[in-house]
Amino acid sequence: MKKSREIILADKAGFCFGVKRAINTAFKAAAGGKVYCLGPLIHNPQEVDRLRREGVETVDDLKTLKPGDSLIIRSHGVPPSVLRQAHDKDLTIIDLTCPFVGKAQRFAERLQIEGYRIVVVGEKKHPEVQSIIGYAGEDAIVVETPADLEGMKAQRRLGVVAQTTQSYSNFSEIVLELLRLSKELKVYNTICNSTTERQNATRSLAGRVDIMFVVGGRNSANTTRLVSLCREEGKPTYHIEVADEIRQEWLQGASKIGVTAGASTPDWVIEGVLKRLREGHTSKQPVR
Repeated sequence: MKKSREIILADKAGFCFGVKRAINTAFKAAAGGKVYCLGPLIHNPQEVDRLRREGVETVDDLKTLKPGDSLIIRSHGVPPSVLRQAHDKDLTIIDLTCPFVGKAQRFAERLQIEGYRIVVVGEKKHPEVQSIIGYAGEDAIVVETPADLEGMKAQRRLGVVAQTTQSYSNFSEIVLELLRLSKELKVYNTICNSTTERQNATRSLAGRVDIMFVVGGRNSANTTRLVSLCREEGKPTYHIEVADEIRQEWLQGASKIGVTAGASTPDWVIEGVLKRLREGHTSKQPVR
């Protein structure tokens, strides 16, 4: 007799408010003709491909765009210099910067005006961090982990903001270390509420199941952070983008299977994974 499995989806999984708003607006804009997005609208290749088929074309820079072209600023935001360039080219700007990212940008700008040297807690190469740095001034620094602060000299005034998808534990550890390194420290906790709720729900679920599946783009910062959280709970964890990647051997001996998803993972991808797990059909193909 085949052993039954319980498939449990985390309470908070899939599109957050900012991503849902960006996706819906992009589809509506494309209904009136081709629009361009500076970088992938979200870090999910399946949804980006669906957007492309509907008329949302991804571009790496503004060189090929002509006056009057419609340009989407994705939820990660852009530095002020890019906005100025877009205005100078007379582009129609559709600004879909996530409100939480916009708040981090404004706090960084305020700290710079007030004379603080700014520390952005986040991933150095992430587009959101690059957009915040644009508001923070030339002497701003990006710190990914407390280890990045080794050898840093004491500063008179430091201001801190966070990439919105940071984990609170990493952010707080860095802030405590910066407190030791500064005479005056001003901190803005710009971690998105949705991020914290998603991470808490994922950690809770990981503690109650045998294995975890985290669904989302491999280039998605918030998705890879969910993978790390699950592994910190000591559970076998598989990061997949689509249902076809699920392997039969991963499920051996698992009676409770947890599923969570990053903020840029569409519902139709999540549903495909849940359906595949419930049916028990899995891929025999090697996973990238």
